[in-house]
Amino acid sequence: MKKEIIVFGNRYQGTHASELQSFFSELLNRSDISVAIDRDYSDYLAEIIPGVLGQVRTIDGYEFEADLALSIGGDGTFLHTANRIGSKQIPIMGINSGYLGYLSAAPLSDFHKIINDIATGNYVIEQRSMLSVSCDTYPLQPRSFALNEAAIIRQDTGSMISVDTFVDGFHLATYLGDGLIISTPTGSTAYNLSVGGPILAPRSANWVISPIAPHSLNMRPLVVGDDTVIELQPHSRSNTFTLSLDGVAQPLPAGTRLKLAKAPFVTYVVLRNHHSFADTLRSKLLWGVNSQ
Repeated sequence: MKKEIIVFGNRYQGTHASELQSFFSELLNRSDISVAIDRDYSDYLAEIIPGVLGQVRTIDGYEFEADLALSIGGDGTFLHTANRIGSKQIPIMGINSGYLGYLSAAPLSDFHKIINDIATGNYVIEQRSMLSVSCDTYPLQPRSFALNEAAIIRQDTGSMISVDTFVDGFHLATYLGDGLIISTPTGSTAYNLSVGGPILAPRSANWVISPIAPHSLNMRPLVVGDDTVIELQPHSRSNTFTLSLDGVAQPLPAGTRLKLAKAPFVTYVVLRNHHSFADTLRSKLLWGVNSQ
């Protein structure tokens, strides 16, 4: 029985044209794999590796099914793919052609092994929790959920933003600064880490609340359970703020109250066999590596 896969990617892969040509030439010639490609990515590939794709099937929007999704690019491409997959429960394998590729299972240069692993199912699948954001007073962007984080950020002003923060209905604090990040375990190594938040193991049942450039030095990152409902009400002299969900930004009026909770679905992330979280920390973040 053929394995049905869907391929997503970004439009910044010209330097990898040779590897992409070899990858898709081999992938499309497999009799045990059926391939569909996101139309935007397919159009881009037709420009940089003309003649390779042939009459490959393409998909648009959110109406599709598959056994596996491939995300070719970096972490931003993986997050975009997770948004497209949504609640479909299709596992995602990240193939890194970007920079860090923290969410990727393998580099594009390993395409021979990647294709064999896809065909044989030689990989493991890990569940990752998602954040869902809702608002009773203002329409949010479609598919308002995040694999990495939801961030409240001041917009177009030198003034601080204040964020009244409530946990399970109780007032926690009013954060003053450049903003606030609510991170998942997956996102703990992303924006959260850059502002001094802790790293969480991917399967931890927690969120991290991390202030961005806080006005007060005693406002530190806080870890809460992922069954917690967090409500945020930002205020700003500019009368607006930005809600960013995995890097997709939406301006909102100051005073808008947002509710963040665990999404009713998860993202399935594909990992290589015998690969651990500790391996990722060492290889991608140089965890514990002696600088000498």
